[in-house]
Amino acid sequence: MFEVLFSKVEEKINLSEAEKEICRSLFIPKKLRKRQYILQQDDICKNLIFVEKGLLRSYNLDDKGNEHILQFAPEGWWIADVYSFFTGENSNYNIDAIEDSELLLITNSALEQLYERVPKFERYFRILTQNNMIAMQKRVMSELSSTAEDKYLKLIAAYPNIVARVPQHMIASYLGLTPESLSRIRKRIAQER
Repeated sequence: MFEVLFSKVEEKINLSEAEKEICRSLFIPKKLRKRQYILQQDDICKNLIFVEKGLLRSYNLDDKGNEHILQFAPEGWWIADVYSFFTGENSNYNIDAIEDSELLLITNSALEQLYERVPKFERYFRILTQNNMIAMQKRVMSELSSTAEDKYLKLIAAYPNIVARVPQHMIASYLGLTPESLSRIRKRIAQER
């Protein structure tokens, strides 16, 4: 445990062994079975979650019980309801495991300790926040201006590993499509190739 976290962190900042030890003391390892929740809608999100192994998703259920997937998180990714985490208000999202997963959790108070004891982490999380804002802006623009086929093609080009591991009905939900529409798009693309 911690190999993937340290590998991803060291893409942005360098850590000494002492700083790594501080991290190990502040993160909580957790295993999650496939289909097990780590956050349910209306609960408070108490942890930022780093995926060491496996695959998670965050999603919302509308009044009709339809799933709207916001994010997939494979190895090396962070996931949480950030709004709930920082405000202490109830979450609008569920987060569960698509595959058996190994996670590292950090609470808000432990995150503050991490910033104090290893100040480099403020820079690391600032870079992550910037990258997240860019990705979110691109996704919103894609939603507003791309065809369903273009959205699907962009997704498989950008994240082939995720698409190969996630059931098609979840890909459809992420793209805001029905499974039938995604099936037609995939068939059309296959015929063109």
